[in-house]
Amino acid sequence: MSHLQNLLLDTLLGTKHVDSAALIKLQERSLSVASPGFSVMPSDVRTLVNGFAKNPLQTRREGLYFKEKDYKCVRADDYSLYAKNENTGVVVVKTHLYLLVATYTEGMYPSVCVEATEKLGEYLRRKGN
Repeated sequence: MSHLQNLLLDTLLGTKHVDSAALIKLQERSLSVASPGFSVMPSDVRTLVNGFAKNPLQTRREGLYFKEKDYKCVRADDYSLYAKNENTGVVVVKTHLYLLVATYTEGMYPSVCVEATEKLGEYLRRKGN
C-alpha cells in the first residue's frame, strides 16, 4: 500500500465519517489512489476537475453530477467543493497536484468529513503536493 493510500485510510476513513476517498491527479486527470471498493469513472474525474475549472458561482448554480447522482453544490471556491444529495455528500479539496475526494453517507457527520478532508488537503499543500 502506498503512503498516499495510507494517508487516505488513516486520516479520512479512520474518522468513521468518511465512507470513501480518492486522490485524482490534476495534470493527468486520472485516479492516483482510492480507498478499497471506491471506483471513480473517467466521467466523474472530468466532472470534478471541471467543477474547479469553471467559475465557482457557475458550479454552485449547476451543482455536480457525480457517481450517477445529482448533487446540490453548497460550497464552491478556488480550493473546495461541497455537494450533497439528501443524506449523502461529496467533499472535494484541491491541492497543487491533486483533487482529494471524500464521500459521506447517511448516519455520518458531514462536518467531520469536511474537517478531515480540509485538514488533509492543507497537509498535502504544505508538502507541495
